[in-house]
Amino acid sequence: MEEESRKHPVTSDFEKNIAFLKDELGVDASFDLIHLELKHGGRRMGLFLVDGFGKDAALTQIQRELNRLPEDGLKENPLDTLMQHQIPYVEIAKSDDLDEVIDEVLAGPAALVVEGLDQVIILDTREYPVRGPEEPDTEQVIRGSKDGFVETLVMNAALIRRRVRDRSMRVEYSKVGRRSKSDLALVYLADIADQEYVEAMKQALDQIDTDGLPMADKSIEEFIFGHHYQPYPLIRYTERPDVAATHLFEGHILLLVDGSPSAMIVPSTFWHHLQHAEEYRQKPVVGASLRIVRFGAVWASLFLMPLWYLLATNEQFVPEVLSFIGAEKEGAVPLFAQFLVAEAGIEMLRMAAIHTPNPLATALGLVSALLIGEVAINVGLFSAEVVLYLAVAVVGTFATPSYELSLANRLIRVALLLSTALFGLGGFVVGITVWLLMLIRIQVLGTPYMWPFLPFNGRALRDVIFRAPMPLKNRRPVAIHPNDPDR
Repeated sequence: MEEESRKHPVTSDFEKNIAFLKDELGVDASFDLIHLELKHGGRRMGLFLVDGFGKDAALTQIQRELNRLPEDGLKENPLDTLMQHQIPYVEIAKSDDLDEVIDEVLAGPAALVVEGLDQVIILDTREYPVRGPEEPDTEQVIRGSKDGFVETLVMNAALIRRRVRDRSMRVEYSKVGRRSKSDLALVYLADIADQEYVEAMKQALDQIDTDGLPMADKSIEEFIFGHHYQPYPLIRYTERPDVAATHLFEGHILLLVDGSPSAMIVPSTFWHHLQHAEEYRQKPVVGASLRIVRFGAVWASLFLMPLWYLLATNEQFVPEVLSFIGAEKEGAVPLFAQFLVAEAGIEMLRMAAIHTPNPLATALGLVSALLIGEVAINVGLFSAEVVLYLAVAVVGTFATPSYELSLANRLIRVALLLSTALFGLGGFVVGITVWLLMLIRIQVLGTPYMWPFLPFNGRALRDVIFRAPMPLKNRRPVAIHPNDPDR
């Protein structure tokens, strides 16, 4: 019954197996798909692999060992002889399903078809093209490790294993995508992580029904968590193995996707996106001061420009000590339009910086400074105050640790500016209220996005605002329901 349920089982007909694999893999049509015709131990063999994935040294050694087989070396128990004695390789398996064999070959391993056997030997000799584990540009620290995740799933799992040598650590493998068959891995500590979260993640991955995931981790986030029409990130991304390991010890779950140099941390809250590894690489007092300054920069990126516009256009709200607020020279363009044009200009410069080759980056910076700064003010396009407050807001955006959060805050800043310009003080207050309500309504796997602010937890909120000394961080976050809350 099991054999009937499979579409294309492996049979003892060697020619039939070879013909099917050659046709389905497109060996004759694709230059990088290789079929080697071999004969060892008195039996014909066929080796299938993708040229770019094959590890030459391992395959050469395997063929050397097969060459030592005598002419009658595979007369008795040929499968056991090959797998247990003759092929000197650790990652070896077998399959009796030709469709599974095709999936394995396209994923990287080599398949050895042997005459007379109704099983195919799978040799995981793949070696993906990969760069070195360099420090990620967006999460650099002065002190600390300089390695970062790469695009290979196995290496990323090893980087985490190096830091978490706990016997309860689980790295569970799965595939997603009918055509791409992308490799994924759920990583968690079985005796700490909430098993309901783990099962929820597994079910969500099983329910993904799509051809492929070309955008890797970002596509996974959209399939699992939804909330497509609000800009805030629902998971935290990190390219640092030490940050990923820290969250494992807290009870979080990691999702690794082959082809992506980022680990997805689940569940996460709004405040997770405001933390940076540098805070924990300094003394607690220094780390706390860095965090407070960073929080101030993030709030400035959100509220400074709408608040200044409100005060600049409503002098009755300006106290005497802040009488300097307001544009001395209005400029040829209305104040509100100046902000919108400046925001669009900054976004254009950000896009240009991404696509500009490094040798030209300095020239782009000089042109930007001249156009948006000196020249724009002299010709009357911008007032000096608009450029000043825009610069402060942009610096706050760049100081935000999470790139995804900084982009979301930029959209909210523009929305607050629009509501303030249209409805004055009421628009400013209502805009902030709607923003807070939107964040409060978000939940990630049942975890409130604004915890510990709402629902309130004083001890946890203190740890969010102030970087506590590590000896005092003896409790895991209660919002993610760890099995072992005491550290």
